Amino acid sequence: MALCGFVTLYGLQFEARQFSRYKIPSSKAVTILFFMLLRSTIQLLRFNFSFFLMPVFWFAISQVNKINWYDATLIFFILHLLVYPASNGYNSYMDKDTGSIGGVENPLQPTKQLFYVSAIMDIIAILTSFFISGIFALGIILYIIASRAYSDRKTRLKKYPFIGYATVIIFQGAVTFFLVYHGSEVNHTMHVPVIAMIAASLLIGGFYPLTQIYQHEDDIKDGVKTISYLLGYRGTFIFTAIVYILAFCALGIHFFLNLEWNMFFVLQVFMLPVLVYFFIWFRKVWNNEKEANFKNTMRMNLLASSCTNLGFIIILILHLLE
Repeated sequence: MALCGFVTLYGLQFEARQFSRYKIPSSKAVTILFFMLLRSTIQLLRFNFSFFLMPVFWFAISQVNKINWYDATLIFFILHLLVYPASNGYNSYMDKDTGSIGGVENPLQPTKQLFYVSAIMDIIAILTSFFISGIFALGIILYIIASRAYSDRKTRLKKYPFIGYATVIIFQGAVTFFLVYHGSEVNHTMHVPVIAMIAASLLIGGFYPLTQIYQHEDDIKDGVKTISYLLGYRGTFIFTAIVYILAFCALGIHFFLNLEWNMFFVLQVFMLPVLVYFFIWFRKVWNNEKEANFKNTMRMNLLASSCTNLGFIIILILHLLE
């Protein structure tokens, strides 16, 4: 944390020099910048967006037979309070969005402080990951590299619709499931259910294009052609429906092989509100493409994440009560 403070202060002092032309005292400029930059940095780290990615964690941990709760708690902290926010921050620093982004309707402009803080959060995440296992730490490193390659202006994987889409669903889905399952199991097993990993990627794969549906114009101006832009508004909904059907087929196979059809039906009950809202929104967008906006997208994201999180948490509780 001392390093974080030093680097941030250095960045603030650098930015404060820009105030000299306005003849504002440097000490006062640093104070002003500190509060200004702190607000934008916290906003653009988008801690609330971690909630949308949380279902994979609860899915994975609900399938572990013997849970190491200390490691599971540490993994939750690493992913949701360090890795995901740092990834959001780095993406925002590279994009410098002026329009709405996931979880933030009116984003502030990023500064160097956001870059420094994101980098330090990644370093802390990697170092902390070694307390779980070397394999877990390696997975976190690979996740961070993929995340940087996705957003960085030099590699910019996000501008390629299929490569960008594959990168997101593999790392936020299957890789994350593997890391949570491996890290939370008492013996840090390498025998992670493959079908469940595939289901996790498909769940992210169905969710992700809908998060891009209101950003088509901003993305294309930035040279980014997302899978949602390629599919169009109606095509995005059809594609999402197909991927979600595949996801629940994979979930059904996984629970069937584990003789847990009851758990599969529990999940279906929680997903019913999501299904209803999805088709209501789909109909609105079919008739009027302006309905594919930020507010409707965030409602869909919040509902889907809440219901999926609750479904997997209930499955976890039922397993603990057995």
